[in-house]
Amino acid sequence: MKRIIGITGGIGSGKSQVLNILKKDFGARIIQADEVAHCLMEPGMEGYIKIVEALGTGFLAPNGNINQEKLGKLIFRNPEVREIVNRIIHPMVWKEIEVMARKAPEELVIVESALMGQKQREQYHELWYVYTDEEERIRRLMRDRGYSREKCLSIMASQKKESEFRAICSQVIDNNGSVEEIRREIEKILICQDGRKRTQI
Repeated sequence: MKRIIGITGGIGSGKSQVLNILKKDFGARIIQADEVAHCLMEPGMEGYIKIVEALGTGFLAPNGNINQEKLGKLIFRNPEVREIVNRIIHPMVWKEIEVMARKAPEELVIVESALMGQKQREQYHELWYVYTDEEERIRRLMRDRGYSREKCLSIMASQKKESEFRAICSQVIDNNGSVEEIRREIEKILICQDGRKRTQI
């Protein structure tokens, strides 16, 4: 029986590490919403065409591709632009993810996005929140991405608050520990899920 689990969390929380464990150790199919969105914004794709129609060509690279850094800055600085892009891309992304998850041969499918909401909570078997202390998140972002502390705080302030993530998720993965600790935490959750599944059968 296929299980679809959504994984969410703020920037710097270490979602990629959790995804790597799920893929390597548990054979999960990983679907990341950002990657799907980028594919839909390739030249010739419906998302690309509609975004260019709505916003013009100022954020395109010389080869015609969308310059993600330029578009990202535009979205971050202008809430109206962010709303336009979200309104165009989000429905396409979730529709494509639904198809990909349904067609995946793996029994365990993981969908990752920082933008999980009530609709995904109703559609997926579970939502997991990857939690990491704020200071640890800042430290990781400054080390791995070269962000300033101010930029870290600004991005984090634009995302869901911890209470909002916890409100929609049924499981919390504490990502402040070692890789082995996280793997054991994930294994324990998945074993409990399997137990519930057998009981239902």
